[in-house]
Amino acid sequence: MLLPAPARHLPGLLLLLWPLLLLPTPAVPGRLARASVRRLGTRVPGGSPGHLPAPETPTRAPYSGGRGAGVCKSRPLDLVFIIDSSRSVRPLEFTKVKTFVARIIDTLDIGAADTRVAVVNYASTVKIEFQLNTYSDKRALKQAVARITPLSTGTMSGLAIQTAMEEAFTVEAGARGPTSNIPKVAIIVTDGRPQDQVDEVAARAMASGVELYAVGVDRADMESLKMMASKPLEDHVFYVETYGVIEKLSARFQETFCALDPCVLGTHQCQHVCISDGDGRYHCECSQGYTLNADRKTCSAIDKCALNTHGCEHICVNDRNGSYHCECYEGYTLNADRATCAAQDKCASGTHGCQHICVNDGAGSYHCECFEGYTLNADKKTCSVRNKCALGTHGCQHICVSDGAASYHCDCFPGYTLNDDKKTCSDIEEARSLISVEDACGCEATLAFQEKVSSHLQKLNTKLDTILKRLQVD
Repeated sequence: MLLPAPARHLPGLLLLLWPLLLLPTPAVPGRLARASVRRLGTRVPGGSPGHLPAPETPTRAPYSGGRGAGVCKSRPLDLVFIIDSSRSVRPLEFTKVKTFVARIIDTLDIGAADTRVAVVNYASTVKIEFQLNTYSDKRALKQAVARITPLSTGTMSGLAIQTAMEEAFTVEAGARGPTSNIPKVAIIVTDGRPQDQVDEVAARAMASGVELYAVGVDRADMESLKMMASKPLEDHVFYVETYGVIEKLSARFQETFCALDPCVLGTHQCQHVCISDGDGRYHCECSQGYTLNADRKTCSAIDKCALNTHGCEHICVNDRNGSYHCECYEGYTLNADRATCAAQDKCASGTHGCQHICVNDGAGSYHCECFEGYTLNADKKTCSVRNKCALGTHGCQHICVSDGAASYHCDCFPGYTLNDDKKTCSDIEEARSLISVEDACGCEATLAFQEKVSSHLQKLNTKLDTILKRLQVD
């Protein structure tokens, strides 16, 4: 690498005016390639730079030195400034360039895992002031920028781009590899016409994945700026009329490198939850019990019962808010876990409705049965008498003979006879002897009575005869 020319010393007056030079210049920017600047694109496969269209977001307030109160966070970059310090750039103007660089650094998140910055200083020679892995602290980085001094005559822009591509954008120098998906960005600041070829080297740099921005000042050649910049040119070519207003472009680059957070801005249109993915990207999610629709914005209640992930042992019932509850089959009751079911003992609960006997089947069900001598009716609940003899309440001493569903009569064993009560039985021989004795007694009494009557009648006859005789005598 060629050695730089001896550093020049600022005059004493310049040192006194240094704090004033760092103040913002009240002038407004000159004509720009385009009023609005698109966000920085990410590299697509093949190494070619890609570009994401700017989202429609509310106009933000101008940059005031912070990160936008949490709305803006710069995306990680491998950023290389390529600054022209040829003799045409006067010392005060070069100071403005360094202020421009420092202000852009102010808007970035600097660190090994965030944005890394390198500076390539060029004129007729090229000097890498510091590499991407030299500083990871913003304060030290800005101090290093402030120490940069101009080089010499000449404007070798092509050589500067080639040096940046071959020596600054390397893994050894701190650039992150292609698998990291960290954009490689170079900002070229010049006020003259390149004294070497820039079109081919710029094309090679862009083909390798470097996104080039060209900032022209005063006498800068617009055609050369276009050859050095990535497409679309309206997003990558800037022009200001004087170095006095170049600092104003720092706000433009802040917008370019800033990853707006749509979740914070409220422009996400997510129905339920907005999740920020960084780099200005986001995705929508849904509350528990809901699923994201095909539009990736709105949500619909999940039919958890249909998903079969509910855990209900028997029945899953969907609720209106995307939730569900479990229920049990008839004869079962829901357990304390609100998912499983236990069989109910309806016989024990007394709700069975059986007229006689309730039999628990052990699966939350039951059936009715009847006492002996009864039959179960068609309603499977009530019972009807089937055989009164079988009931044992008939009162027959010997034999009960069923005459149908509800009637019967009594009968006696052989050698017995049914008594008048139609219930009890008597032995036939005993009955006969009893009748004989009764008959004999009856005959004797009759004879005695007859004899008594005859005797009495005889006495009466005798008295009557006596009376009649007396009457005849008289």
